[in-house]
Amino acid sequence: MANIQFHKFKTISEFHKFRGLPKPEHPLISVINLADVKGMPEGGNSILLDFYSIALKRNFNAKIRYGQQAYDFNEGVMFFISPGQIFHITVEKHTSLSQSGWMLLVHPDFLFNTSLYKTIKQCEFFDYSVHEALFLSEKEENTIAGIMQNIQNEYHSNIDKFSQNVMLAQLELLLTYSDRYYHRQFLTRKISNHTILDKLEGILTAYFNNDNLTKSGLPTVQYVAENLNMSPSYLSGLLKVLTGQSTQQHIHDKLIAAAKEKLSVTNLSVSEIAYTLGFEHPQSFSKLFKSKTNFSPLQFRASFI
Repeated sequence: MANIQFHKFKTISEFHKFRGLPKPEHPLISVINLADVKGMPEGGNSILLDFYSIALKRNFNAKIRYGQQAYDFNEGVMFFISPGQIFHITVEKHTSLSQSGWMLLVHPDFLFNTSLYKTIKQCEFFDYSVHEALFLSEKEENTIAGIMQNIQNEYHSNIDKFSQNVMLAQLELLLTYSDRYYHRQFLTRKISNHTILDKLEGILTAYFNNDNLTKSGLPTVQYVAENLNMSPSYLSGLLKVLTGQSTQQHIHDKLIAAAKEKLSVTNLSVSEIAYTLGFEHPQSFSKLFKSKTNFSPLQFRASFI
C-alpha cells in the first residue's frame, strides 16, 4: 500500500505550484481550469488548505474522503471545502488522476472587512459538502462555470479600484445559486430522503428502547448524524426541508412520546420518569415537557384519571 502524503497549503501560490500550474495572477483569488492540472501520483494524499475551495468537477476518477466519510460523488459534481478542513484524495494503483471542470480558490484575506467575510462562514454547504456533493443540471453547470469565468476574466483585466467589488459580487452570486441548488436537491431526492426519515426513526426508536437514556442521556444531534453517515448541518438542513423540524426537535418529539407513554400507563413518579429518560434534574424534564405540550407532566397524567 502506498504511503499517504500530507500536504498543507497556506497560500494559493503554493497550491498552484503543487499542481503544476503557473503562478496565480491574483494572490488571493484564482480560477483553475481543471483540464490544465497535472495528475496526482497513485496512492493517498491528505490535503489541508488555508483558503476556500469551490470545485465543479467532471470525469473525476479518484476517491475523496473527509475524516472517515466518503464523499458522495454518485451524482454530485460540485463540492465546497472551507479553510482548515483536511480531505483525502486516493488514486487507484496503475491509474493517473483525470478530471475536467473548474475550481475557484478564495483566500479569507480577500474577504476581510467585507460582508462576505462573515456570511460565507454561515453557508451550510461548506460544512456538509464533504458528505454530499451537489448535483447540477447541464444548465446549472453552465451558470456556475460562467460565474467562475467572469471572476477569472476580471482579474485577467487590468486591476483597478472596482475589481475586488466586481469579483465579490460574482462570488456572492455563486453562493446564492449554490444555496438554491442545494435546497432543490433536498426536495428532488425524495426516495433517498424518505429512506433517511425511516432510518432516523429506527435509530431513535432503538436508542429509546434500551438503557442508553439512563446511561448516556438523550441522543445528541452528532450521534444521530454519525449513524446516518451525514454531518449534523446537512441532516438538520434536510429535515428542515422535509418536515419543518431540526434534528434536535425530532429527538425531543421522540422523548415527549416516550414520556407521555410512561405518564399514562405507569405509576412512576415524575422524578422517576425524568431519570429513566436521561434527565439529571426532574425540573428540566418538566420544563421541556410543558414547553412541548402546554401541560405539566402531572396535568397530563391527570387527564387520564
